[in-house]
Amino acid sequence: MKKVELLIPAGDFEKLKYAFAFGADAVYAGIPLFSLRTREIGFTSANISKAIEYTHKLGKKIYLVMNIYAHNIKVKPFLNELEKIVKMKPDGIIMVDPGLINIALKKFPNLVIHLSTQANTTNWTSVKFWRDLGIKRIILTRELSLKEITEIHKQVPDIELEAFVHGSICIAYSGRCLISNYLNHRDANQGTCTNSCRWEYKLGYDKSSLLKVENQQKPYSMENYISPPDGFYVKEQKRVNDKFPILEDEYGTYLMNSKDLCSIELIPDLIKAGVMSLKIEGRTKSVYYAAMVSRAYRKAIDNYYNNKKFDPENLKDLMALSSRTYTTGFYTRNPRQYGENFEDGYSASETHKVVGIIRNYNSKNGLAEVEIKNRININDKLEIITPNKKELIKVKEIVNKKDISVKAAHGGAENVFITLENDPGKFAFLRSKIEN
Repeated sequence: MKKVELLIPAGDFEKLKYAFAFGADAVYAGIPLFSLRTREIGFTSANISKAIEYTHKLGKKIYLVMNIYAHNIKVKPFLNELEKIVKMKPDGIIMVDPGLINIALKKFPNLVIHLSTQANTTNWTSVKFWRDLGIKRIILTRELSLKEITEIHKQVPDIELEAFVHGSICIAYSGRCLISNYLNHRDANQGTCTNSCRWEYKLGYDKSSLLKVENQQKPYSMENYISPPDGFYVKEQKRVNDKFPILEDEYGTYLMNSKDLCSIELIPDLIKAGVMSLKIEGRTKSVYYAAMVSRAYRKAIDNYYNNKKFDPENLKDLMALSSRTYTTGFYTRNPRQYGENFEDGYSASETHKVVGIIRNYNSKNGLAEVEIKNRININDKLEIITPNKKELIKVKEIVNKKDISVKAAHGGAENVFITLENDPGKFAFLRSKIEN
């Protein structure tokens, strides 16, 4: 039986290398100007060929993202860039614009195109349409249930299905959001989303009548829901003089901050539903994120195929990453308010933080060179994380570049050296437990 693919985001070459080292089967990387992550600047048309070559030497796969909905001004440069990219022989191109897909398939009949989740493919008739057009894989919208995915696979079994299992979720239907455009004139579908839904908003009400509001308050149920009267608004922290009117229905208001997706416990169900590629979101996130999600999901996938029970340690490793807290999304039910984070608009780790990346190890003197991410001190208890093991250590000595022993090292400063008994290997992180 062919194993399900573990697909990891690679915002730059380093993230790509760590993703593969920690267990990814494939990565996806964006082409500047033509993908939906303008902050992802690690790859360009000039250096992406090296990434493709590196990937193929490992026997792995790389998919390139060109999934904007193009305005007229971008059509010609898009097609020019596509011609260059095709010659580099990536394993697939992720696209969404139907006009550009049509031209691409006519010009390059053998081109492997994956349909972006931005297409909002929610039913088997749409999947069949895209298959007949020549699409090889559908990246399903995040709003589908396992039951719906199963039906799609049953109706159209001869097309690959890819589904997101981890990472940020847009509060709108897979990216079709106007908040960023409305507030900042920056278009999410052109790759310039400002994540406006996660800003800090205050709810207010222009009080024409307190009695009118209070008299409508009844025990909640779907049957007797009454929408609040006109006059409610939200006010963003940095726009104190602007009031943005909002409407509400029985499902709530829509200017909210979604929790992050974490479906590691649903891997067996997703595989049985017909999904052949499990996708992680996060091209702009850190190399530590790329490594740790690869590690956790790799182990969970391998456990499934080896008929082992779910290991809670894999979930704990994901909890150690920064997140807006987690939800399993729509796969088993509509999460409603349980899928929204009402407390903050930023990511934070619950249990651990990365403090360093081990860059080199000198076996002669037992010193490991560490790129510091967060402060470490003499006598700190740290954990070394590698693709295959975890090891607790105590920091006995910190030596700076001038060969002087110091009591602490700070994030952002130059690399330091710490003593280690053994070589941890080429890909290793140091992390510390967060004390509450």
